[in-house]
Amino acid sequence: MNWILILASIASFITVLIVTPFVIKLAIKIGATDKPNSRKVHEKVMPRLGGLAIFIGVMVGFYVSGLYKEQVTAISIGAIVIIAIGIMDDMMELSAKTKLLGQIIAAAAVVASGLKIDFLTIPFIGMFDLGWWTYPITILWIVGITNAINLIDGLDGLAAGTSFIVITTIAFMAGIAGKALIFGLALILLGSILGFLFYNFHPAKIFMGDTGALFLGYGIAILSLLGLFKSVTLFSFIVPIIILGVPVFDTTFAIIRRIVNKRPISSPDKSHLHHRLLALGLSHRNTVLAIYGLGVIFSVSAVVFSRTTLWGSVLIIFALLVVTEIIAEVIGLVHVKYRPFMAIYRKVTGRQ
Repeated sequence: MNWILILASIASFITVLIVTPFVIKLAIKIGATDKPNSRKVHEKVMPRLGGLAIFIGVMVGFYVSGLYKEQVTAISIGAIVIIAIGIMDDMMELSAKTKLLGQIIAAAAVVASGLKIDFLTIPFIGMFDLGWWTYPITILWIVGITNAINLIDGLDGLAAGTSFIVITTIAFMAGIAGKALIFGLALILLGSILGFLFYNFHPAKIFMGDTGALFLGYGIAILSLLGLFKSVTLFSFIVPIIILGVPVFDTTFAIIRRIVNKRPISSPDKSHLHHRLLALGLSHRNTVLAIYGLGVIFSVSAVVFSRTTLWGSVLIIFALLVVTEIIAEVIGLVHVKYRPFMAIYRKVTGRQ
């Protein structure tokens, strides 16, 4: 264990504890606040620039650790672009197209530095050179994961805690694999997130906003990309997706819900995972803890998935699909009458 990295993580943690109260005051002063509406759970105006505190903490840990000496200039530039886009969005609510353009610029900077996926290995078939496809695939990968955390930022501490679970899993896997850069960056992010959770867990004093959600998503995207660097197997693509199981699960069923209910896919609603758990009677805190628990299940599955056989991987994917479908049907994530799996079960077993 590199004690400098532990020290850097602690430095990030303490920095966020110290700077967050100042960020709260700044957010209120510049109007970076979140106002209540029919789709949101909170009932008062909240500062939403918390991601800036997380970013400052990461920067302190970055320099304490000495990781700035590594060749991470493009990654740093991308992070600054993401933070800039997030701050502007928290202040004035940018259009989706503007935010997407900023994310593509950040991703392109990373890809231009040479950090991209060049080859894909498919079981039983062999290795394929992705050729020029390496550029759009890698950019799509970064942009997709960057937005993942933003999709579940709906309750106090939910996005931050889910990110903590995801990055802890990445750190564990990187530590076992001896990937020092990924491990170090993950520890620094973990220190910053933990410091922020002191102010963000229910009842929250500040939200992370798009500044935080996009930055953490970008961080997870980069960590996973560093782990997949150059050549990957088809199944290793799946590991980060399993780790991000909570936002992937929620988003997938949001799309299914809107198709089933004949609504535009992009239309907002109040039927996401956390909304449904609240509707079932869980408290704000218990809803967040329940989703944390689901995140841990996905993370453990990802670790086992990465270390098992091909058929073991197939079995894990099948089991996760069945479990998530059952959960979705029980809590009414698509519709209270949408229960195809349970209908098949009753038909087979004869139970009502």
